Formats: sequence, structure tokens, C-alpha cells
Amino acid sequence: MASELTRDKAFFGFSPDLTPLARVKQGEELLIETHDCFSGQLKTPADTLETLDWSITNPATGPLYVEGTKPGDILRVDLHEVKAVGQSVMVAVPDVGVLGDVITEMETTILENAGDEVVYKGKVRLKQKPMLGVIGVAPADGTIPNSTPGEHGGNMDCTLVTSGASLYFTVGVEGALFGCGDMHAVMGDGEIVICGAETPGEVRLTMQVVDIPGLPTPFIENDELVSVICSAGTTDEAYKMAVHRMHDFLTKVAGLSVNDAALLMSLAGDLKFCQVVDPLLTVRFEFPKAVLAEYGFEMAR
Repeated sequence: MASELTRDKAFFGFSPDLTPLARVKQGEELLIETHDCFSGQLKTPADTLETLDWSITNPATGPLYVEGTKPGDILRVDLHEVKAVGQSVMVAVPDVGVLGDVITEMETTILENAGDEVVYKGKVRLKQKPMLGVIGVAPADGTIPNSTPGEHGGNMDCTLVTSGASLYFTVGVEGALFGCGDMHAVMGDGEIVICGAETPGEVRLTMQVVDIPGLPTPFIENDELVSVICSAGTTDEAYKMAVHRMHDFLTKVAGLSVNDAALLMSLAGDLKFCQVVDPLLTVRFEFPKAVLAEYGFEMAR
């Protein structure tokens, strides 16, 4: 039976000063409930951001103290199942997000989650792909609001953070102080209007320290690919960081030559936006595991 942590156990900024709500062993299976990014405040089309308590937005369930973790360790988080529970909500807001300059009317839209689909205004049916917007560990010092992504993880809004993925974080403090939340039933890359299908949910996961010297974190893998995730103040800074960190991974961890790594990144790699709405912008660079296998490389488990 998995240990459980309910969604009312939430925090709103990653910090080394957080008091852990539970201690968990490495490899122990956990069932974590998560809120949507509005902490469930928007339930009908009449509920708008004008009445929102912003102090409880982007909640992360936790924090969890992971036994046996210390600063500098690489913590692997295996997402066995990410599941949306209940209805979803979206908002359109003037002067907010990339299209805020053309949106003139505030709107709250409730979406139905029907089976494995999300139904938009009774017309458009999209297959669910539940993913976590906020996930990470405490930094070594300072407090980082959950709305802000960074080296610790945070609000990266990466669509790869879904069932079957493994994320890697560099531990900043003893116990890691892990948390996650801000689930979306489905979302497109970029999160153009500041939100996806914001949904409460449940996550089943395990965590384990792994020995992968030089791994650039945050890092993610699934059955098909590996990816670095990078956040910065501008898109130029973010994409250049992602490209260089993937090249570092391929040469320093996977063992490819400088030129092989660069040429194969151009042939087989993909540079993608995660989100362009947070205080920092997030970009990822994906690379296929099938190519790594040709060089005899596998991620340590």
C-alpha cells in the first residue's frame, strides 16, 4: 500500500526552511493528491481572477523529506501514474500571457473530463495527457515562489512530466524537501494563455538517489527520449542554455565526441518551448534514446 499525502498539505514556495510534512524512504511508493493551480477556487464560469486569492495559487503538495538524501545528490523521481481527477478550468485574461494584447474580455471556462478525454465547450474533444506543472526540490538557500521555474525545478510546465517519465533533480538540502502540483489534464507546449486544463489530480511515484556524475539538472527521460529543461529571463538565454547543456550531457555523460554530439543534435534533436508565461521562460532540448543506444549508453537505474 502506497503512503498517501492529501492535497490540503500544500506549500507555495520552495525553501530550505520548509518543515517537512512526512518522511519517506527511497523506493517507497507514494500517492500524492494535487490541487489545480488555483487551489480549487474557480468552480463555475462566474468565478473570475478578480475574486481570486493569489496567495494560494500554484500549490505544491508537500514538502516530503526523502531519507538518505544530501546536498549534491541526484534524486530520480519516477512518475508511475499521473491522473486527473474532477473537472478542469481555464481562464482568458486581458493583458496577461502572449495573447493578452488581443484578449479584451476576461473569461473562466469549465471543461468536462469525460473518460480519457477533455471536452471544450461541448464541441472539441481532446485526449487527456495529465501532466504536472510544478515539481521540484528545495534550493540550497532562499525562497523561490512555486510560480517560478529554475535549477530546482518549480513551475516548468513541461508536457513531458507525465506518466512513465523520470525526472532528475540536484538535491539542495538534506532530505530534498520534494513537492509537486499544478496538474493539467491536457496542455499544449508553450502554455500560451497562462494555463492549460487546470485540474486536481493524483500522482503515484517513487524517489531514489542515483549515481550519474555530471548530469545537467533538471533532466527528464521516458521510454523514447532524454531531455534537459532550462529556464531563463529571455528565450534566447533559455534555448542557448538548453542546447549547451544537452551537448554537455552527450559528451561528458554519454561519452560522444564533441562533433558527433553537435551533428547528431542537429540531425535528431528537438528544441521546444515548455512555457512562455512565468517570471522565467522554460525551454527543453530532447534527444532520442535510440541514438544513445547505438553508442552503448543507457541511463543508470
